[in-house]
Amino acid sequence: MKAQTFLPQDYHPAEDEAFMNDRQLEYFRRKLETWKQELLDQSAETLEGLQYSARSVPDLADRASEETDRALELRTRDRQRKLVSKIDAALRRIETGEYGYCEITGEPISLKRLDARPIATMTLEAQERHERRERVHRDD
Repeated sequence: MKAQTFLPQDYHPAEDEAFMNDRQLEYFRRKLETWKQELLDQSAETLEGLQYSARSVPDLADRASEETDRALELRTRDRQRKLVSKIDAALRRIETGEYGYCEITGEPISLKRLDARPIATMTLEAQERHERRERVHRDD
């Protein structure tokens, strides 16, 4: 395992640095790991809430309302699970040296985009082309 890179507390990746240097990679690794931990903590809270709400509710309107809430919680939890999977994939890309580069063009993904969406796998332009193609095929 690689030695920990020193990172000042107020560090933010800058365009005038070498792209995906050790400090940038450490910055994004920490950002991804923090995000993942937040999602896992929320997921644990959701599970506790679902177990508590699994009790029998005699009133039909209350029961219907509770079932709707449970369905929404389960959908949210499923989205979080998928997000954790994408975070894990991004962490693997950091380890393999592929992080920060577009999976379609191989070009660097902008630091602003990665800071806003650290699981991004495509440049903004490649993502837009991909979404346009998806819309065209979805309309068929």
